[in-house]
Amino acid sequence: MRVIAIMNQKGGVGKTTTSVNLAAGLARQGRRVCLIDLDPQAHSSLHLGVEAAGSADTIYQVFARARGLDQVRQLISENLWLAPADLDLAATELELVDAQGREFVLRQALEAAHADQNFDYVLMDCPPSLGVLTINALSAAGEVIIPLQPHFFALQGLSRLLETTALVTRRLNRRLRVSGILLCLYETGTRLAADVTEDLMRFLEASDPQSPWAQARVFESRIRRNIKLAEAPSFGQSVFAYAPGSSGAVDYGALVSEVIAAENQFAHRAAA
Repeated sequence: MRVIAIMNQKGGVGKTTTSVNLAAGLARQGRRVCLIDLDPQAHSSLHLGVEAAGSADTIYQVFARARGLDQVRQLISENLWLAPADLDLAATELELVDAQGREFVLRQALEAAHADQNFDYVLMDCPPSLGVLTINALSAAGEVIIPLQPHFFALQGLSRLLETTALVTRRLNRRLRVSGILLCLYETGTRLAADVTEDLMRFLEASDPQSPWAQARVFESRIRRNIKLAEAPSFGQSVFAYAPGSSGAVDYGALVSEVIAAENQFAHRAAA
């Protein structure tokens, strides 16, 4: 089982769009996928047409230790399950502030649920912050994928993200590795996008071989700006269901192929 945190502390870079469409694309390829929405704004849940209301169980109940993960997830489509979020999740930061083992609540929930439901992938859509919810995701994950908009300031923010993964690797989760950086909202043919991409590749090539991002790569897939990606959430669908012939579906389809192609590599590492 590959457990992947999709994170960036900056909003509006394609994190939720990537979480939903990568999960949906993997499910369409026959992989059993659980998407966990860790953002109190619940955008991944809404993107898939799920709006938690009233007494509906959400991932908040897992952090409150009132429910197991198997009790809050729901089947969305063939091979795709969702553990939805709602605004109550925002209270988690305060409720866990003094709790013992607060960084491992999600890891323990995943371990308990794994015996009940055997997934090929667990994807976690992290909130745009580096608080307790994101730390829980990093403590539970084996991999991190970072969606990044190819702008100058995005590179500065990347250094803070990588420092966070290094800290988590040292103190909480030695298995954690940054597996890839995905360029989103990509404007083909612009000099800025090309320059930022080159800078990013040089940075990764010069990285300390002992760092969690030493083996990271910039995905060859580029997620271009596409109106269908923006429209799909209002219909509660992935881009594959909403506009399968669009450039957004083509780009995320290519990303799915790259992620699947690395399965043997990560299976070998997990066995080691």
